[in-house]
Amino acid sequence: MPETFSPLGLLLDVDGPIASPDTRTISTPSIITDLITLAGANVPIGFITGRSAEFISEQVVTPLVAAGLPQEMRMYGVCEKGAVWFPITAAGMGEVVVDSSVALPEAVAGRIRDLVATDYADTMFFDETKLAMVSVEQRTDVSRAAYHLAQASFEAAAYAIMVEHGLGVRFGELVSPDADGAVPFRIDTTIISTDIESVDLDKDHAAERALAFFAEGGTLPRVWRSVGDSRSDYKMADHLFAAGFDVAHVDVRPADGILDRPYPVIVEGDLIHDEAGAAFLAFWVQKLGLGEVVPA
Repeated sequence: MPETFSPLGLLLDVDGPIASPDTRTISTPSIITDLITLAGANVPIGFITGRSAEFISEQVVTPLVAAGLPQEMRMYGVCEKGAVWFPITAAGMGEVVVDSSVALPEAVAGRIRDLVATDYADTMFFDETKLAMVSVEQRTDVSRAAYHLAQASFEAAAYAIMVEHGLGVRFGELVSPDADGAVPFRIDTTIISTDIESVDLDKDHAAERALAFFAEGGTLPRVWRSVGDSRSDYKMADHLFAAGFDVAHVDVRPADGILDRPYPVIVEGDLIHDEAGAAFLAFWVQKLGLGEVVPA
C-alpha cells in the first residue's frame, strides 16, 4: 500500500494552547474534534509539554480516546520537557519511558515537597505525578496575583535549598555552580507553576525526540507548525527550522513578548490561550479541506 502523504505536522504545547490555564482541562470541545480530524488526515501530532504523563493521560489522551481517535495515525507525547515519552494510539497511551538520569535527587525533592507543605500549601501544591523533574503548581482556587506573590518567595527558598545541598543551579540572574563548577539544574518560572529541572530538558530536545518517532512511521511533512504560550515554546520551532523544515510558530500569549526569529511568528488576532489554540486548529481543518461543507 502506498504511503499516505502528510500535508502538515504539529508540535503542540499543552497548557495554554490546548488545555485552559485556568481549568487545566480541554474546555473547548472543538479542540478535541479538530485534533481527531487532523490525526485522521495523517497529520503527525506531538504534545510537547512540561506536564506529567499522568496529566496528559487524564486531561488529553482520555478525552481523545473517548471521542474516537483513528486507528491509523501518528501521535506522540513528550512530557517533562523531554524526560518522559510515549506513543498514543486509538486505545490510549503506550509504554511510558522515563530518563531517570535527569531527575532531581530525591533528598532535594523531598525538602522542596516539605517546604510547600509547611509554608506554601495555601497557594500551591507539589505535583506528585512528575517522574523526573520537580513542579510546584498554583492551586486553582487561588488568584493568579496571590499565587505570583507567593511564587517569588517560594522560588527563592527552593534556590537556597539547592545551594545548601551543593547542586549547581541557575535561577534567573543567580548562578551557583556545584563542586565541579557545573550548573546542571535550573529553576524555571511559568504563569501557573515553578519547574525545577535539568538543563538538558527543553522543548527543542523534546521536539527532536518526537520527530524521530514520527519518522519511524513514514515520511515527515515539510510544513510544520509549533504552538505554545511561553518563550521557551519557540524552541520547538527553532529545532524544526534548524532541521530545514518550512516552519512557523504560533504564539498564543504574545503579550509576554514576541521573539525575533528567522521564521514567521503567528498570532490569532486578539485571542489568547486555548481560544487561540482552537482557532488555529479550526483554520487548518478548513485549509486542508477536512471541515464540514456548509450548504449555501
